[in-house]
Amino acid sequence: MNQLVLKYGCNPNQESARIYMADGSELPIKILNGRPGYINFLDAFNAWQLVKEIKEATGMAAATSFKHVSPTSAAIGRPLSDKMKKACFVDDIEGLDSSPIACAYARARGTDRLCSFGDFIALSDVCDETTARIIKREVSDGVIAPGYTEKALELLSKKKKGGYNIIEIDPSYEAGELESRQVFGITFEQTHNDIRIDESLLENIVTENRELPDNIKEDLIIGMIALKYTQSNSVCFVEDGQCIGIGAGQQSRIHCTRLAASKADTWHLRLHDKTLSLPFKEKLPRAVRDNVIDAYVNEYEEDVCADGNWQKYFTQRPEPFTAEEKKEYISGLRGGVLASDAFFPFGDSIERGRMSGVDYVVEAGGSVRDDEVIAAADKYNMVMIFNKVRLFHH
Repeated sequence: MNQLVLKYGCNPNQESARIYMADGSELPIKILNGRPGYINFLDAFNAWQLVKEIKEATGMAAATSFKHVSPTSAAIGRPLSDKMKKACFVDDIEGLDSSPIACAYARARGTDRLCSFGDFIALSDVCDETTARIIKREVSDGVIAPGYTEKALELLSKKKKGGYNIIEIDPSYEAGELESRQVFGITFEQTHNDIRIDESLLENIVTENRELPDNIKEDLIIGMIALKYTQSNSVCFVEDGQCIGIGAGQQSRIHCTRLAASKADTWHLRLHDKTLSLPFKEKLPRAVRDNVIDAYVNEYEEDVCADGNWQKYFTQRPEPFTAEEKKEYISGLRGGVLASDAFFPFGDSIERGRMSGVDYVVEAGGSVRDDEVIAAADKYNMVMIFNKVRLFHH
């Protein structure tokens, strides 16, 4: 099969739509279940490249949760702490610790649960039963992986009344040297972005502090690979092998930084004991819990904790999570990574990153204000790396 006719394109009025191999070769995929659409495939193919590259760079299982052609998060398969399991809603999943690919997806899906709602999933490794049990109960459009165990396929095939999109991809497939697209009937052509992201991009340290631990190198690499498949402008916060905040598609990089930082802060506040001990009513839908937690840790606490509101969600009224408590908690964070798909033109992005616990920064360099940005990093004894590459993705 070298082409696949789709239901429609990006929108229902775009009635004629297909994917196909221009050279007449076979498509490197099999549709095992469902009927993926145009946007599903855009998500699937970008997401697959992301996890494949992370797996090649780190040697660890990787997963990503994609939404509208950008990752909400990406992660490697490190085991989750008990607190993280609870924050990611996977503390009841048996066998989680023994499945690296399940741990990777639990992290990726659990980071930004509001944005991951209705995601498309990519897994670097064969989808096992444990991973399928996590996917089965989440609102999701589909999954792409190099294979599925018999039990995993059985579980996922029943999702969405039997219509869940399950794609198997040939892991040996490589894109050709040139890629093209049309805009307004005009064809654009360029070489495929095959830049290899590895430790060689971390050698140009420009700050006074030059200490770069191995685990931070891994986080920096994960952040750069995630940015490669995120709509620019884009900024990514990474911690413990997991993208914890991604700001993408903004015209201003400082707005990207603010967006990513706010998501990183939300992730950290979800790990706070006050949040983890919220007395939710039994059988409260998962999506409702997501919204309530987001309101509780951000600026909308009254929406869920005020008298007349809390009774809808909790068995008793939660203690207030004050602004002072949140600020103190966030201010104690350290060791975070901040990555940009190009250069930071001003030091304010560094200042904002520091407020969310950043100690390590990687960016392209090359701005007329590089000195200002380096000075901002030196002010906080950060390590800053100019990788001298741009990772724009459109």
